[in-house]
Amino acid sequence: MRWMGLPITLVPTFAVGALALGTFALGSVTLGSARADDAVDAGKEIFKKCALCHSPDAGVNKIGPSLHGIVGRHSASIENFNYSPAMKSFDKVWDEAQLDTYLANPRGVVPGTKMVFPGLKDEKDRQNVIAYLATLK
Repeated sequence: MRWMGLPITLVPTFAVGALALGTFALGSVTLGSARADDAVDAGKEIFKKCALCHSPDAGVNKIGPSLHGIVGRHSASIENFNYSPAMKSFDKVWDEAQLDTYLANPRGVVPGTKMVFPGLKDEKDRQNVIAYLATLK
C-alpha cells in the first residue's frame, strides 16, 4: 500500500474496551520522517544515472529536458526544449503514478521517444527517484 508515493504498512491492532478487535492503524510513515528523507537521499543517488542527460536545475536542459518541477508538470511542456513527436503527442501529467510507469520502461510507454535509457526495473529505485524529483521545486 502506498501513500504520497511512499510505502505504508497496515499494522493489526487489538484494542480492548470500546474499540472493536481487528481494527487497523497506519504505521511506519509520517511526513518529514526519517524514512521519507532516506527515500529522497536514495533517489538523489540513483538520479546520477539520469543526470547524464537531465539536470535537476530549473532552466538547464541537456540532451534531455530539465527535471526541475517535473512532478505535476504536463509532458513536453518546457518551451525551449525540442521534444520528439512521440513525447509531444504523449499528453500526460507527470504525477507519481505516471512517472513510475514511464520510468519502468520509457520506450515501451512512449514508443518513438528520444530517451534511450532502458528504465529503472526496481520499483523501490523508481519510488526513491520520484521522491527526489518531488523535492525539485
